[in-house]
This record gives sequence, structure tokens and C-alpha cells, in this order.
Amino acid sequence: MAVIGILAALLLTTLGRGRQSAQRVQCVGNLRQLGLATQMYWDENGGRAFRYRGAATNGGDFYWFGWLAQGAEGQRAFDPAAGALYPYLGGRGVDLCPALNYSLARFKLKATGATYGYGYNLQLSSPDTQPPVNVHNLTRLSGLAVLADAAQVNTFQPPASPDHPLLEEFYYLSTNEPTVHFRHRRRANVAFGDGHVAAEQPVPDSLDTRLAGETIGRLRTENLVLP
Repeated sequence: MAVIGILAALLLTTLGRGRQSAQRVQCVGNLRQLGLATQMYWDENGGRAFRYRGAATNGGDFYWFGWLAQGAEGQRAFDPAAGALYPYLGGRGVDLCPALNYSLARFKLKATGATYGYGYNLQLSSPDTQPPVNVHNLTRLSGLAVLADAAQVNTFQPPASPDHPLLEEFYYLSTNEPTVHFRHRRRANVAFGDGHVAAEQPVPDSLDTRLAGETIGRLRTENLVLP
């Protein structure tokens, strides 16, 4: 019986690692397609990058990933077809990382369902008062993170609170905020400006420790600032 128990434990461990590997591979595929869609957007717009956020309209706001209504968390309407990359993707299917578990009790939805599992480099988003960033003027796209696994710890919007931190989707990558979700065995998948995808580790002193079991931090600054 003891031997059977040991073998069962080893089998479960192997199955768990296999599932994690499959999720990582699918996530890499998602980001490759999102990266390709980004390059297609650049090509059709003279190298101009899309903005993180657009105008407020119809009781909501346009973001790079779609239109999100204002209102109570977990009850907000969402329209992905308004997203900058949607026309190049042929619909949905690559926008949710399989390793981001939306069914967790400690997960706080923003809309009535899952919206997006990845974040956009905020450095590529110019303020509305300035022209969009033109990637043709950048010199090192191979080292520039464009999209990555993202999430944040929320303690300020009900049902989250300082005593009840919750995990939620987050939609941008920042040089000074922990919004990258290192959910693939403490690594995050990152799509770079030249189209390649790589696994990155967090900056050691950047981790948000308010939610045990989740590794949320920052990418290296040199991967985020415009070259």
C-alpha cells in the first residue's frame, strides 16, 4: 500500500507538471498571435502604436483590448470587438491565458466574465495631447516588451479590501507598479517588439506579497522603456 501511495503521488506530480507545461505552451502561442496582430496594426498605421486608453463613451471607456462599461465590479459589460487588435485576430480565442484561473474564490472579475489575460506596455501609449509613438523610430524592438502575462492584487474595490486582497486582471505593464503575473512557475511569458516570445523572471525587489501563492511583480526596466 505504501508503494502504491508513493507511485500515485509521483504520478499526480507528473500530471500536474504536464498540465502546467501545456498551459505555458498555449500561452506562448497566444502571445505570438497577439504580437503578430500588433505588427499588423503597426504596418497598417504607419508604425504608430495604439494607445492604452481612448475616449469615454456610452457609459464606458475604450481600452486597447475593448470597450469596458463603468459600474460595479463583476457586473460591467464588455465588448472585445472595440479593441485595437480585434480585427487582426478574427475574434476571440488567444486573449485569455489558460494559467489564469478565473474560477478561484480569490479572483475578482471586472466584467461579467473574463475579459483579457495580458497587459500592454504603457510606455508605448502616448497621452492624447501627443502624437502616438512611432515604432519605426525605435532602435531595439527585440528587447522591448509589448505584451505580457498580467494581473494585479486589488485591495481597494469591493469585494476586495485591505484585509481581503483579491487577484484581478490588469491591462498594462508599468515600470513602477507590480502588474506582471509570473504565473508559469514564477515566470511570465512576454511578447517582444520583433515578434519573439520569451519567459522572463521578476525583478527581485518588485514582488507584491499581499496575496500568498501569486507571484506578481515587474519586468526589468530596460525591457519596458522605449529604446
